[in-house]
Amino acid sequence: MHPEPEQQDPDHDLAARIRRGDPAALQRLVDAKLPRIFGFARRMLGDAGDAEDVAQETLLRTWQRAPDREPGGPPLDAWMHTVAMNLCRDRLRRRRETYVEVVPDLPEEGPGPVARLEAASDADRVQAAIARLPARQREAVVLCHFQEISNIRAAEMMEISVEALESLLSRGRRALRALLADLMV
Repeated sequence: MHPEPEQQDPDHDLAARIRRGDPAALQRLVDAKLPRIFGFARRMLGDAGDAEDVAQETLLRTWQRAPDREPGGPPLDAWMHTVAMNLCRDRLRRRRETYVEVVPDLPEEGPGPVARLEAASDADRVQAAIARLPARQREAVVLCHFQEISNIRAAEMMEISVEALESLLSRGRRALRALLADLMV
């Protein structure tokens, strides 16, 4: 016996409020989901500006299409990640330029300047290594390791079997280890 959709989707109440067009639900949606969707898009695209556009478009589509979503369908978070993933794929297909590393914003507090530069350099290298993965491996790694989406849900979102997802993850991790071997010493 399967649990009721309300028990499967922690965002069930929010999804219902969005379907009803509750204006307060829009703010709750932005507060709850924007950082996570932006982080996903940033890792997929490697560009903060494009990631902002994808995150905003994902939220807009969620709000506009909520009345058409069937209760009991995929959880809201998974549905939104699927929308964001498809938007990222579209942007990546349209890109004609090569990947350019983006200098991250450095936090104002915390370690000293040298430590911050080293950490930023490492983060840039990790982002560059992720960007070098084949698209499907990158999707699998970002969904499962950075977005912490379960293998089952990620496989559903990518429309592949769990075994295929695990193969992509294994190859992606192996490639990342090779690309970042000097950081792992």
